[in-house]
Amino acid sequence: MPGGPKVNQLNFPAPATKIMEEIHWLHWFMMIICLLIFIGVFSVMFYSIYKHRKSKGAQPASFHESTSVEIIWTVIPLLIVIGMALPATKTVVAMKDTTNADITIKTTGYQWKWGYDYIKGEGEGISFLSTLSTSREAINNLAPKSPTYLMEVDQEMVVPVNKKIRLITTANDVIHAWTVPAFGVKQDAIPGFVRDTWFRAEKIGTFRGQCSELCGAQHAFMPIVVRVVSDEDYTKWVAEKKKEMAANADDPSKVYTLAEQMDRGAKVYATNCAACHQPNGKGAGAFPALDGSKVALGPKAGNFTILINGKGAMPKWGGVLSDGDLAAVMTYYRNAWGNKTGEVVQTQEFAAVRAGK
Repeated sequence: MPGGPKVNQLNFPAPATKIMEEIHWLHWFMMIICLLIFIGVFSVMFYSIYKHRKSKGAQPASFHESTSVEIIWTVIPLLIVIGMALPATKTVVAMKDTTNADITIKTTGYQWKWGYDYIKGEGEGISFLSTLSTSREAINNLAPKSPTYLMEVDQEMVVPVNKKIRLITTANDVIHAWTVPAFGVKQDAIPGFVRDTWFRAEKIGTFRGQCSELCGAQHAFMPIVVRVVSDEDYTKWVAEKKKEMAANADDPSKVYTLAEQMDRGAKVYATNCAACHQPNGKGAGAFPALDGSKVALGPKAGNFTILINGKGAMPKWGGVLSDGDLAAVMTYYRNAWGNKTGEVVQTQEFAAVRAGK
């Protein structure tokens, strides 16, 4: 897989950071120590079994509490533990040193996507959601699978090469974990807590990972894709991203038609809602159907509350999706499939509810 594991790969992925190089070295260092201990212990054991077997007339020795033996089996393991702990501690301490970062990015886990907010350094102010882009048809074996099946997203996290990136992790609903093996990074994202880690990618390319905590039914559909680019390309990406964000900003005073909201709402629904409620609105398992739903077709006030604050297994979307996206998706599911309310929900309606008006 481009940026991911190789066919028949047994070892860790090729390192893209110094930390991951140290983890590689530690892995083999510990493996060699374990192998030597294994060979030493079992060699003595099998030699003793063979040399002192009963058929050769061996007589058991009679001794008790040998001071020399006790000193040996205490000192040698102690030296081994110290030899293992010193390099491991050095690497662990380096992994926790998030000072002097060039760029700080807040990473928020949602069921089931990642939110990225560039909060310090070049790119400050950029914010977007990164969602699995593999089609439901491919997941359901109704369409061909790409080489990056289940490891591809609609918006990649982009960072410059050779720059220290500080990641601040948290979560909106349940525990997630932001993990990219090539960077040597695995950091839990816990609701109500803020934790941090860092990496400095030394290679240009695309690197992939996955959420590494069991975060729910769609856990397998929460990939992470990081694109490492040159300083020049990163500056261009920042300019293009900010221009795109400005162009997509909602005009709170604009009144949209039903067709406009249905078109936008269909895209928002496919990206954020279809995984649970299904593309046809029929729901699945614990996730209720929206087609013909008394709740979905009920008073607007109840829909505003659920979309903004969440309910049960449904995460809160207020502050995650824009008021414009929420208005569009609410218009969509109240008028899609067999639902035909004919109502158009406007951006300013959600803005007013969120403002407590």
